[in-house]
Amino acid sequence: MSNEIKAATDFIAGRLDKLPEIGMIMGTGLGNLTRKMKIDIRIPYGDIPHFPVSTTEGHRGTLVSGTLAGRTVMAMEGRFHFYEGYTPVEITFPIRVMAKLGIRYLLISSAAGGLNHNFKAGELMLVADHINMTGANPLTGPNMEGFGPRFPDMSSVYDPDLMGIALKKAMDKGIYLQKGVYLGVPGPSLETPSETRFYRMIGADAIGMSTVHEVITAVHCGLRIIAIVAITNVNIPDFMQKTSIEDIIQAADSASHGLSILWEDIISCLPE
Repeated sequence: MSNEIKAATDFIAGRLDKLPEIGMIMGTGLGNLTRKMKIDIRIPYGDIPHFPVSTTEGHRGTLVSGTLAGRTVMAMEGRFHFYEGYTPVEITFPIRVMAKLGIRYLLISSAAGGLNHNFKAGELMLVADHINMTGANPLTGPNMEGFGPRFPDMSSVYDPDLMGIALKKAMDKGIYLQKGVYLGVPGPSLETPSETRFYRMIGADAIGMSTVHEVITAVHCGLRIIAIVAITNVNIPDFMQKTSIEDIIQAADSASHGLSILWEDIISCLPE
């Protein structure tokens, strides 16, 4: 795997004028932030050696590098998922490549279903912690010693200082930002009423099919992490409503404007 990471890193680095300091992952229906970037280059995933290719609707499948809020940013317009048939190592391959390119911060967004009855569709949730219910871990197998330790500590995964910045910026902009625990599942089927009830009982506020593997790998790489998810629907076990991918994309798109404003303000305040 180290040879594949090096090949991808060298390919991308050879096309950049300046290496990135911030990495971003844009989830389903949440790619609007890149419209605010001064883009230097956009590379289709399929052109990058050993990079997976996104197959999910609402994911553009390109790597963008440029400037936002005066900082050098590399953004993934679309991500990879367990349900697409990729392994956790393949899903998180881009995280390791961006780490090799020099990023220190990883900013993650995704669409998520609400489990907390106090949430509303269209709101944003700052991820304070997560629960991995995917049944897999991207660090399984031989440890990549060049990135991090065999047993990385997970006691403070989401950077408290960065969360503080996010909460302050949201307040300044009048953006209502919930805070809660994200639960990751493999998908692609959506949860049943009984599963919804169980996940809420164990402490989850939102649920999705991404993020946790990326975050675990980012911790292993020593990156500072912040994640904000768009709540696309709220699941109440006794009154479950049918949900389609089209509904999820539409709801995520409606939340993307506020999220874009918030991310730009957060980036402008990240410590140098």
